[in-house]
Amino acid sequence: MILERRNQGFTLIELMIVVAIIGIIAAIAYPNYTEYVERARRTDAQGALMGLAAAMERHRTANGTYLGAGSPDSGAPSIYADESPIDGAPKFYDLTIDDGSVVANVTATTYVLIATPKNAQAGNGILTLSHTGARGWDENNDGDVDDAGENNWED
Repeated sequence: MILERRNQGFTLIELMIVVAIIGIIAAIAYPNYTEYVERARRTDAQGALMGLAAAMERHRTANGTYLGAGSPDSGAPSIYADESPIDGAPKFYDLTIDDGSVVANVTATTYVLIATPKNAQAGNGILTLSHTGARGWDENNDGDVDDAGENNWED
């Protein structure tokens, strides 16, 4: 009686095919994942701007003015967190009250809030929110929100 010997396992060709398939899937999935993470961080910063706007309204209700909500009037807010995400680390946006360098200076009756990207989010464009609720996103990262399509927070 002759015993047949059966090899068990995978051939090198089979392993190479699996590696190639995983490589193709990774090449498609990784850029989508990083884009998703950037959008999630930007959305968190938008929420933080809305929270800062609510704090600005509470400040105005209590004091009759928006002045005094920053350091002393503009810059880092003294009435709310100055980074986003508010809880947790690392931080990806600095929250500030505009000093006139981007849109308009804070006054007793007006303000513009800014979220400036930093760390892994750097270069993603500033986000703005005004006292009227007007939103802006500097999609092309040129330092302003005046270009076409930059008057909202949509991709």
